[in-house]
Amino acid sequence: MGDESTSNSVSQLGGIDGNKSHETQVVLNVYDLTPLNNYTVWFGLGIFHSGIEVHGKEYGFGAHDFPVSGVFEVEPRSCPGFIYRCSVSLGRINMHPSEFRTFIENVASEYHGDTYHLISKNCNHFTDDMACRLTQKRIPGWVNRLARLGSLCSCLLPESLQVTTVKQIPEYHHESEEDGTETLSITTPRVSEELDDDQEKRLLSPLAAMSPVAGSGDVTFVKEAHK
Repeated sequence: MGDESTSNSVSQLGGIDGNKSHETQVVLNVYDLTPLNNYTVWFGLGIFHSGIEVHGKEYGFGAHDFPVSGVFEVEPRSCPGFIYRCSVSLGRINMHPSEFRTFIENVASEYHGDTYHLISKNCNHFTDDMACRLTQKRIPGWVNRLARLGSLCSCLLPESLQVTTVKQIPEYHHESEEDGTETLSITTPRVSEELDDDQEKRLLSPLAAMSPVAGSGDVTFVKEAHK
């Protein structure tokens, strides 16, 4: 991530300057994926999802089966399928909203949904990368510690998550060019009764956690920049 982060840094986009009219806070919002976090967090462990909040929107990264953007936006602290835990302030930046839109679209081109991987490229890797590019700070180590200890995941997950994978198929519907987003709709989920490689891919993915009847907020994908 370190080499990639320099390509889309705030400084290269001209986001930090003397004019503070577009200053905004960068916040990490952390969610629980399982109630077991209430016990394991005391040992510095847990299964967490995280999103990065900038200019009043929260951005995350999730898995799907297509070679297009897996970066999505939701209302802050309202990511469907997860239980909000806490927020961590990462600092402030000075970047115009339209400039940030260009930045996040460029980032989206590096985070396709079919490249999601529990151990090496999950939602917390995304927020850590975003934090580094925007503020030159890292997210707290405990947020993604379990990914680095990936062999423990199957032991800590509740049985319902170990034996069933709900596979959501995203469909993209074009929106206006002004906001640069595409609306996500969810088709009928396909349920697998056995473990496979896809389950590992989706353990920390909000797209897998959602269902058509669950969740408390709208999810829209960020349209990636054309290169």
